[in-house]
Amino acid sequence: MKHSAREEEWAGWMRSAMDGDTQAYHRFLSAVTPHLRAMARRRCDQFGAPASEAEDVVQEVLLAVHLKRGTWDPARPIGPWLSTIVRNKLIDSLRRRGRHIDVPIDDVMATLEAEEQAGNLDRLDAENMLGRLKDPQRDIVRSISIEGAGIRETAERLKMTEGAVRVSLHRALKALAALYRSETSEDR
Repeated sequence: MKHSAREEEWAGWMRSAMDGDTQAYHRFLSAVTPHLRAMARRRCDQFGAPASEAEDVVQEVLLAVHLKRGTWDPARPIGPWLSTIVRNKLIDSLRRRGRHIDVPIDDVMATLEAEEQAGNLDRLDAENMLGRLKDPQRDIVRSISIEGAGIRETAERLKMTEGAVRVSLHRALKALAALYRSETSEDR
């Protein structure tokens, strides 16, 4: 499958997911995760970050994709949108660790264009959705997606193992997806 055909398939699944098709969303996430992982590893290598950073970045990217999927313009290619999220989450991760990052001007231009099309996620809506989660899920999602902490930092702060944080994050994402579906079906 050519790169553009693969991305068009992903875009089709994401469009269906945005219309409430949970199976399409599952297919999208299953198909795109290995690509995100490879992209995160390449970016880690490009920016001189340890390879172990890639998995935390992938988790943060998946969360961002879930929370910000409404900002993707279905008329635009999905690949650049995903690439921008990976790049931004890696840079956020490196900044939290105090690393200086030099970003090529082409990446800055691509980011500005993507942000122009993406718009902003309304923080109040995010807080409203998070308020419906139970602890520690709410704390984990808030820590990782809003405050920008990594899996390891969140685990240490909450006195949990990294594995427990990942499991809880996964369950929280499923709960958020269910809440999102119920709200969007009510809006129809």
